[in-house]
Amino acid sequence: MTENQEMIDLTLLRRYEPVIRYTGGECFYPFSVERYIKQCSLWLHRPKIPDVCLVPTGSLTLERLTQQRPNGFDSIQYVKFIEPLDLVELAKLSISSTMKSLTGVEDQDSFRAGLGRLARVGYVSRLLDALFSLTLLLRGRVPGDTAKAAALTYQQMQAEQESFCYYGRVHRQEGWIVLQYWFFYPFNNWRTGFFGINDHEGDWEMISIYCTDGSTSDNPSDPVESIRPVWVAYASHDFAGDDLRRRWDDPEVEKLGEHPLVYSGAGSHASYFSKGEYLAEVELPFLTPIRRVWNWIETIWVNTLRQAGAEAEKSEINVFRIPFIDYARGDGITIGPGQEKTWQAALIDPLPGWVKDYRGLWGLYAKDPISGENAPAGPMYNRDGTVRKSWYDPVGWCGLDKITPPEQALEVLHEQRSINLKRREELVLEVEQSVEELKRFGLETAALQGIAHMETIYDQQISHVDALSEELDKKRQEICLIDDRLNALDKYEKELASGDYGPLRAHIHRAHLPWTETELRLSRLAEAYSAVSIGVLMIGIVLLVVFASHYILFGLAVMIGALIFIESSFRRRLSRLATSLSVALAVVTVLVLLFEFFWQVVVVLVLLAGLYIVWENVREISG
Repeated sequence: MTENQEMIDLTLLRRYEPVIRYTGGECFYPFSVERYIKQCSLWLHRPKIPDVCLVPTGSLTLERLTQQRPNGFDSIQYVKFIEPLDLVELAKLSISSTMKSLTGVEDQDSFRAGLGRLARVGYVSRLLDALFSLTLLLRGRVPGDTAKAAALTYQQMQAEQESFCYYGRVHRQEGWIVLQYWFFYPFNNWRTGFFGINDHEGDWEMISIYCTDGSTSDNPSDPVESIRPVWVAYASHDFAGDDLRRRWDDPEVEKLGEHPLVYSGAGSHASYFSKGEYLAEVELPFLTPIRRVWNWIETIWVNTLRQAGAEAEKSEINVFRIPFIDYARGDGITIGPGQEKTWQAALIDPLPGWVKDYRGLWGLYAKDPISGENAPAGPMYNRDGTVRKSWYDPVGWCGLDKITPPEQALEVLHEQRSINLKRREELVLEVEQSVEELKRFGLETAALQGIAHMETIYDQQISHVDALSEELDKKRQEICLIDDRLNALDKYEKELASGDYGPLRAHIHRAHLPWTETELRLSRLAEAYSAVSIGVLMIGIVLLVVFASHYILFGLAVMIGALIFIESSFRRRLSRLATSLSVALAVVTVLVLLFEFFWQVVVVLVLLAGLYIVWENVREISG
């Protein structure tokens, strides 16, 4: 890349760099990778042996990080940012926090959860959440005091020299100019700070802006001024595809001037278009088959039996996923152009060694079997060392590979129209030839009819005529389809020429939207019930087993029935519960009757079918 091109790319990145609004209580912000690495040590993990420190804290640099080390196929390199607080430091921090709480002296930007997350979901999801919490005791995880130590260290580093960084990349692909903004956070404290899924050292996040160049070789213009944004996509957890992106002119894409506004999830640092509180769900692998069976049953219940209404059809909550809330309230600090905190931009093109040569983890390898607590790899790589799709194919990553850039759309439409017209001309000619051939064989077949020794040939002719007729019909159908396609292309061409690029959100399958104020209106009693219901059920089961084991089935039925009733009362769904129970009992009754009187039912059905056929035939001849 030439120095001039680097300046153009950096100017582009600066022109459209985002403004990020954080939630009050956020502890970590986009940071310099160089300063982070200087605070880290480099480690090597290999199975069945203790981890080895390759470079101690204070000696690690970006250059030493990228040195190639042949460590074996099963090895994992990772950096360790922080050591957990010792007992004295942890006690001091706990006492300080408690005193602030007791005296009412709290930070202005401190976090309050508001409505409990468990009150927003159903009973099955709360049960799975309890099981998930128990798994944290058994699998690898980042110790809770590590987050506190990381926050203290980060605050000290920022006090020495405050900076907020992003790493920009300009990628040209298939007519799109992709502006990628990569943000590195020293720590993700979603679990310990905001009741989320996980904690882990290091966190890479990204947003992409997809631009087109309006200049041509015949009409050259300023290489920056001629470039305009068309789409924008925000990375959000493990989501991918069409749902990630919005059109630049979509009202959901808030902007300050030419800068898109991003709302960052508290602790998780996921990016959202609108401020609010988002339901995030995680599915454990062993629950996948159960979920599929449940979805099949739910489809029959809603679509076939017409139960639960449209609300259930639109529900975005999967009962076999564990619910968490991602708080993207935007009530904390704001970083970006025109704000009190501004960006320090760094162009990562040509690629520096820490991007392309280091495939290890950017934080602690916690040995978590489901990877939630393990640190991520860098912007270019997945944890297993393969290249991220958002890196090698940022256009396909958000489903934009099927969309033609506006400047090329009319040209592509003309080419597609020419292809269709050419195929239509070929088909018309083939139809004319097929018609003549069919007429000839039809006459010859008629001439052979009734001649005794020509029966075999006659049968062959009949088969050939039928095949020709079927082929001719397919060609005529294809001509009709091409005509419809040409009409659609003509209409779409007119729309594009007038600047109409179609519906803003036709590409979205399942929009990730924040909870509304109406959905958040639950009483404190409902919150308290949601928090304790699973524990109460578990205690109740233990009491049944110990003191009333003979009545365990009856006791379980009573407890579960009571919990379902209370749940429906809190959510104002008693009438729906009564209807659902009535339908369920009716279905069970029918199934029992079918099982007990199967052959009698079959006989009755056959008799009724016979009577119906007799009636229809008699009515026909009498008419």
